[in-house]
Amino acid sequence: QVQLVESGGGPVQTGGSLNLSCAAFGYTVNDHWMAWFRQPPGKEREGVAATRAGGAVTHVATSVRGRFIISTDDSQNTLYLQMNDLKTEDTAVYYCAAGPQPGGDWAEAWRWKYWGRGTQVTVSS
Repeated sequence: QVQLVESGGGPVQTGGSLNLSCAAFGYTVNDHWMAWFRQPPGKEREGVAATRAGGAVTHVATSVRGRFIISTDDSQNTLYLQMNDLKTEDTAVYYCAAGPQPGGDWAEAWRWKYWGRGTQVTVSS
């Protein structure tokens, strides 16, 4: 049984940083695609970044490119999202996802089979 557990969210001021973690159980992080999604208040879930093969292949949404970095730690079987220069529009519940259907757009939430419960990130000015 696959279980994904996110942590690291919280309140932060604009320009600050947070590092989200997603511990995976029953799923090998380095062998498969994994991703971060977020869902801002009143909006649909959107793809933030995805990675495969220990970071050898990555996709990053335009809205966070240059500020967010997705990575994995094989020894901890954990996915990370380092978020820098945070903006108020980054406020959302952040979710870890795994087990995508092959092909298509990685940023489409419906393609991903396994989800964590999410961690809240609140950015204030």
